Amino acid sequence: MKNKNLQDAVLVSNYINGDEKALEVLVLRHKQRIYSFIYSKILNRDTTEDIFQDTFIKVINTLKRGKYNEEGKFLPWVMRIAHNLMIDYFRKNSRMPKFRNTDEFDIFSVLSDNSLNAETQLINDQIHNDVKELVQELPADQKEVLIMRLYKDMSFKEIALSTDVSINTALGRMRYALINLRKLIAEKKIILSL
Repeated sequence: MKNKNLQDAVLVSNYINGDEKALEVLVLRHKQRIYSFIYSKILNRDTTEDIFQDTFIKVINTLKRGKYNEEGKFLPWVMRIAHNLMIDYFRKNSRMPKFRNTDEFDIFSVLSDNSLNAETQLINDQIHNDVKELVQELPADQKEVLIMRLYKDMSFKEIALSTDVSINTALGRMRYALINLRKLIAEKKIILSL
């Protein structure tokens, strides 16, 4: 097979240009790694097989639509697709506990569990990414206080000094940041879970 020794980027390009065999080479080249990655989190052969196939259906659709632009990083791109499909699987099958957002519930408390197994670590990583993206949507003053408090572990007194506002203003900004985050979580239907 002439494609066998070509780099991933060349094979992707060949497939996009109509060489169906190029995708077959890519699948065979990376099958074991991708399948093992999925199985290590799912621990069920049938489900792993389904997610593996769904991963490559998504790969094919993306390539055929001309949306691939990973600059030769084919395997990490495919792994990211598989990772996202596993998250979807866990969410759809209610294997993750769901939390209601209430005034007593701190959305960040779900991010601090140190005894995570592979499944919950995968989900935890996704939650971290979701929350970080939402934080970026907050007004600047609220985002600043929230980052100082939660990511830099600063006290409200330190935040007040650093931002040149009163402690009450810093506390108010934090309160509004959490209220706005809850609204964003509800709007975007993000599930927070352990």
